[in-house]
Amino acid sequence: MKNILLQAQSEGVAGGFGMEQLIMFGAIGLVFYFFMIRPQMKKQKEAKQFKESLVKGTKVVTIGGIHGKIVELQEETVTIEVEGGNRLRMEKSAIAKEFAAEEMEKK
Repeated sequence: MKNILLQAQSEGVAGGFGMEQLIMFGAIGLVFYFFMIRPQMKKQKEAKQFKESLVKGTKVVTIGGIHGKIVELQEETVTIEVEGGNRLRMEKSAIAKEFAAEEMEKK
C-alpha cells in the first residue's frame, strides 16, 4: 500500500503542470513585457507626439538623411526646403527628428 501512494505522488509531480512552472512562465512573460514591449510602445508614442507637434520653420532631418526646413504642413504630407531653395514634398512619417543647434556644434 505504501508503494502505491509513493508512486502516485511522484507521478503527479513529474507528469503534472505544477504551480512552479506556472509562476516561471508568468515571470518570463513579465520580463518580456517590461524589456521588449513597453519600451517599444513608449518610443512609438514619442514619435507620434513629435510628428503632431511639427510647425513651419522647424529644421528637420528625414529618415533618408536629408536636412531641411519645413515650409508647408498638410495633414499627411510636409514640404521641406533644402539647400539651394529646392522644395521636397514627403510624408510626415519620413521625418526622423528635429535638427537642433547642439548637433551643429558636434561637427
